[in-house]
Amino acid sequence: MRKKDAGRGLVVLVDIADKNYNPQENEGISYEAAMGRIHALLRDGTVVKNVEVFRQVYSILGIGWIYEPTKWPVISTLVDKFYEIWASARLALTGRPSLKTILEERKKLTQCQTQGRCNPR
Repeated sequence: MRKKDAGRGLVVLVDIADKNYNPQENEGISYEAAMGRIHALLRDGTVVKNVEVFRQVYSILGIGWIYEPTKWPVISTLVDKFYEIWASARLALTGRPSLKTILEERKKLTQCQTQGRCNPR
């Protein structure tokens, strides 16, 4: 998406893994919610998630035709269902820890930072 944006500033990507990720700066989207499903904030403050993110972003970048067929009734249902399955299984399929483990680690890191008691690894 960055490459397609080509520095135009049409799309701003937020790294939710950044230790400074702040839900209040992102319409209240918690780290847990962001890790569970892709989200996007439109300029008007609307929050979209799941496949609709790709539909909106690709349209903004001028290549909406790529996702246009995913709006068709039967295809829309199938694509949305596939995304739900993918989003639920993506961490395991990509060799990452479970969402529960990631959230526990994030909580420890946050507590460590706020209490100033971090142990270097």
